[in-house]
Parts: sequence; C-alpha cells; structure tokens
Amino acid sequence: MSLLLGSLTVGVILALMGLAVFISFRIFHFPDMSCEGSFTLGAAVAAILIVRGSSPLAATLAAIVAGALAGTLTGVIHTRFKVEALLAGILVMTALYSVDLRVMGSSNIPLASSPTFATGAAGLGAWAFAGAESVQVMGWRIPVHDLSILLAAAAIVSLLSGLLFAFFNTHMGMAMRATGDNSQMVRALGVSDGRMQIIGLAISGAIAALSGALLAQYQGFADVQMGIGMLVAGLASVILGEALVGSRRLSHLLVGAMLGAILFRLLVAVALRLGLDPNDLKLITAAFVLIALVSPALIGKLRKRFSTGAAHA
Repeated sequence: MSLLLGSLTVGVILALMGLAVFISFRIFHFPDMSCEGSFTLGAAVAAILIVRGSSPLAATLAAIVAGALAGTLTGVIHTRFKVEALLAGILVMTALYSVDLRVMGSSNIPLASSPTFATGAAGLGAWAFAGAESVQVMGWRIPVHDLSILLAAAAIVSLLSGLLFAFFNTHMGMAMRATGDNSQMVRALGVSDGRMQIIGLAISGAIAALSGALLAQYQGFADVQMGIGMLVAGLASVILGEALVGSRRLSHLLVGAMLGAILFRLLVAVALRLGLDPNDLKLITAAFVLIALVSPALIGKLRKRFSTGAAHA
C-alpha cells in the first residue's frame, strides 16, 4: 500500500509537468525541450535555498520564477533570433545543466534534515487528524503522514489547474490559444504572436519548475540528473489524458493531462511491483509512450470498422 500511495503522490506532483507540457505542446504546438531543464532548475533552486535557511514557500516561489525565466529565454531565442523551436529548447536545456550545477554547487543536495513542503504538509495533517498515526480509507489503513502529503499535492495541482482554466478563458488566454491554432490570423488582428509565445513558454517553464521543486522536497533530495526523461513522461501524460477524456474541450484536456500523469506513474509502479528490473525503467517508459501514441488511432479504426459492419448488417 505504501508503494501505491507513494506512486500516487509522485503522479500528482508530476501532473504539474503534464500541465506544463500541455501548454507548450498542445496550446502552442511548440516542441519545448527546455521544460526538462526547467524541471531540474526548479528542484535545484528550491533545494539550495532550503538548505541555506529559506522557508519552503519562499524557495518554491523562487523556483517558479527561475523556471519562468528559463521559459522566457526559450521564447526569446525562438521569436527574436528566429531559431527553430526545437533547437531553441535544446539550447536552453543544455545550458541549464551547467546552470543547475552552478546553483547547487554539487550534483546532489540532500534535504532529509531540512523543513520542506512534505514536512509542512505532514505537520498540518497531524494537527488535522488530532495526532492519529493512520486513518481508515475504503478499508485500507493509510498513514496520516503519507495521506497529508498526497492531499496537499492534490490541492496545489487542483488550484493551479483551475487558475489555468480561468486564465485561458481571458482575453490574453484566448489570444494564446489562437496563436497556437493560427498565428497568421492573430497577427492580422494586431496581436503579437511572438509575445504570446514568450508568455506562454514562461508559464510552462514556471509550472515545470514548480513540479521539480515539489518533487525534490517530497523525495528529500535534488539531483542534477532528476529531470532526464521527464519531458517524455509529461508528453505521455498528455497523450494518455486525451485518450481518457476523449474530448477537445479545454477543461477536459486539463483534467486529462493530470489524470494521464497519475495513471502513467501507477503503470510504472505496477511494472516495478511485478518484478521489472529498474535498469529497464526507461525502456518500459518508452513502451508506454509508444502505446499511448498508437492506441488512439487503433481505437478509432476499430470503432469505424465495427460501425461499418453494424451498418451493413
């Protein structure tokens, strides 16, 4: 049960990464590789500030700002210097590796003895549940410590997704969505599509950094390698989410991106529980992404075939 609850918590935290990838890949159709670097940057900034005595809230906010700056840099390189989108993201992601090492001062920062988001959530949970060590949930005895962290992470993700939904229904948010759909039309209406992209990538980078900061605080360490593969996981979350909700409405797509991230982590946890060699984790991740990519088309073909057969019958 502890493995399942831990995987669920990680999935909820990585749902933020799914939202970041959703903004860049789905709203703007921008292959932003720098999201992976922003994820690690957020973890690095939060970890070093916490170790040096900053509060977890202040450290997390600083991580968000750092991620926004990284996303802004990607957008500026692409829009102002006319560098191809994929290459701009790769350049920033590559540069951020050295930045992370400079920020951290080493390749790994332990947070076991420092106050973090996780310890704060656990303390709040202990107060809310009157000091109880565990509670009964649907027939399962769940430690209050783990449940409190899960609920806190879920509250953060839910609040942020609600804010994103509200923002993308404002005039600026609608302009961003229109930029991704038809940038020429947006320019004809007198809106700077480049500025919209820069702001959108800044938001995406900030959310990716928030995900990295929270994950580092939950796991109790920040590592310069922890962002490797996170972009693939985020993309898999978006694709799985779209297959789950089966709708193109913005609210459904946002919820789908979050559900996809949680489902993806649970699938990985189940694979590990069934005896998968941890060395094969990247392989199984790629397999899940491939399945997520091809399954919607296969399901569509099967539905079409069955509907055609029913019509002829």
